[in-house]
Amino acid sequence: MCGRFSLFSSFEDIIQAFDVEKMINDEEYTKTYNIAPTHNIISIINDGHVNRMGHLSWGLIPRWSKDPKIRTKMINARSETVDEKPSFRESFNRRRCLIPMDSFFEWQQTSSSKQPYRIKMKNDQLFAVAGLWDTWYSQTGKKVNSCTMLTTSPNELMSTLHHRMPVILPQKEYETWLNPREQDTQLLRSLLVPYPASDMEAYAVSTAVNSVRNNDQSLIQQIS
Repeated sequence: MCGRFSLFSSFEDIIQAFDVEKMINDEEYTKTYNIAPTHNIISIINDGHVNRMGHLSWGLIPRWSKDPKIRTKMINARSETVDEKPSFRESFNRRRCLIPMDSFFEWQQTSSSKQPYRIKMKNDQLFAVAGLWDTWYSQTGKKVNSCTMLTTSPNELMSTLHHRMPVILPQKEYETWLNPREQDTQLLRSLLVPYPASDMEAYAVSTAVNSVRNNDQSLIQQIS
């Protein structure tokens, strides 16, 4: 499961990393150290011509759903069954996205409590998690664009913290994943594998990250 992450890279670095040609205004982007479900998050989609950067609400609301509260159960989608589940199948075929982040958080169960860890790339580079998106309309016509993150079995690093991890895609696979015309299920599923543990690192951080009200650089600092 992935339920909290951070994105504080510069606006320009995000544009460059994901070859974005259409985007929100830079003043609409805020560096955030403690992003949680239901937040509007920076996401990358391809409209059939170019890559676009905008906001999606974290927690997928399938377009057929009558109750938007379903989103609280849809922050993650298991990659092993994503092409079979009615909630995700159509989005997997046609509406895939990338969710940029600098790191994510996971909580390790100890004998008496849960210790939060920050997980990032060893080289401190921005990376992306595979996601799905959809558009939902309320009975009054309110439009909500929302998304979910895909998860997979953990690599050697993540297995010490949790039984799942987000699907992190190598940069060379961004184009394939975003291409709305690509509907080869076997090819797409082949991308949904654990990222190499050798490129990642994890360290303990303050329990201040437990509260979504906290949002500053201290949340990503290593503690002894």
